[in-house]
Amino acid sequence: MSDSVKVIYQDKSFEFPLVEGTENEVGIDIKTLRAKTGLITFDPGYKNTGSCVSSITYLNGEEGILRYRGYSIEDLCEKVSFIEVAFLLIFGELPTAKELALFNKEIREDSLVDEDLKTILKSFPKSAHPMGVLSSLTSALIAFNPNSVDVESEEDMREAIIMLMAKFPILASWTQRKVKGLPLNYANTALSYVENIAHMMFKLPHQDFKPSPVLVSTLNKLLILHADHEQNCSTSTVRIVGSAHAGLFASVSAGISALWGPLHGGANQAVIEMLEAIKADGGDTKKYMAKAKDKDDPFRLMGFGHRVYKNFDPRARIIKKAADEVLEELGLNDPILQIAKDLEQEALNDPYFIERKLYPNVDFYSGIIYRALGIPTEMFTVMFALGRLPGWIAQWLEMRKNHEPIGRPRQIYTGYNHREV
Repeated sequence: MSDSVKVIYQDKSFEFPLVEGTENEVGIDIKTLRAKTGLITFDPGYKNTGSCVSSITYLNGEEGILRYRGYSIEDLCEKVSFIEVAFLLIFGELPTAKELALFNKEIREDSLVDEDLKTILKSFPKSAHPMGVLSSLTSALIAFNPNSVDVESEEDMREAIIMLMAKFPILASWTQRKVKGLPLNYANTALSYVENIAHMMFKLPHQDFKPSPVLVSTLNKLLILHADHEQNCSTSTVRIVGSAHAGLFASVSAGISALWGPLHGGANQAVIEMLEAIKADGGDTKKYMAKAKDKDDPFRLMGFGHRVYKNFDPRARIIKKAADEVLEELGLNDPILQIAKDLEQEALNDPYFIERKLYPNVDFYSGIIYRALGIPTEMFTVMFALGRLPGWIAQWLEMRKNHEPIGRPRQIYTGYNHREV
């Protein structure tokens, strides 16, 4: 294979080198394109543009492959905990027993937040969307920890990472407690990371709380499945904000805002809203499957297919089993969940959906699980953010350590030429 490509423009030939990744993905290095030719590329949404080189996550949508640092998502969900995956993403390798014990110890010791954050939380009306609250609280951490992080200092970087890993679940749980009108819980340092998330979110003041093994296992899988997903909208946002040398907390706060969008992290919320609309219209799933197949009908079947995965979403295979286990343990008689099951079965057996590979994706099953657990619909994206946190940290850290330049896309101007006032 040639190690460069030629561009011919105005009878002149220009060569640009190729960049090849470890999984044989090849890109054209166009850093000097404008300087050499006066041209720029036009790529709305950057669907064909590599903004960085990264060694964190490999995603192959055609073959349904997702790996973190070389480990398959299937292997990780079966064999390790979310906190081990977080360590893997951030530091590059799965932790030894000693490294894991230290990581957990550091997180436990930092699992307090400044009491003044409660004042900020109380200033939001109860109707405020949890993602807006979470983004604000995460940004507010900067005020309580104003020292800038020296990315050349391993000690400073580790301190910032531990602080965010420790405090973020507290802030996320507080957003749910506010929505439900419940008193705020603090971390229980006797519990594991995932058990503690369940404790802070679900413990009621008048009851003892011991999370079931199925609940902990399911939350563990959900968090792992959402931990990173290559250069998606929120991750790219974290990296581009960080490229201006903004701090970790500010960059992650921006990522939360990007994740909030219904085309990104809001997809699992959209699934439940769709199911509720079907129920309100009588619950006839066959009617809505027919609407989904009618190209003249504006109805969209949420939670089926994926922009990147052109086959079955590998995360959906894993979480489908967990969803079945949760529903069986809880024994719920929820018509919304029954509508979801009916849609799933019809789609998996309908030639129209099979031919187009429109299978239920991770958002479909995660939405079902969160509803079954009693998590408010508007909290679904907060749960997504909880899982995505270590991926955001890892991506921000990699970008800073690689000394990537500030992000500054070009444009094609189509406005007026010079005009006189």
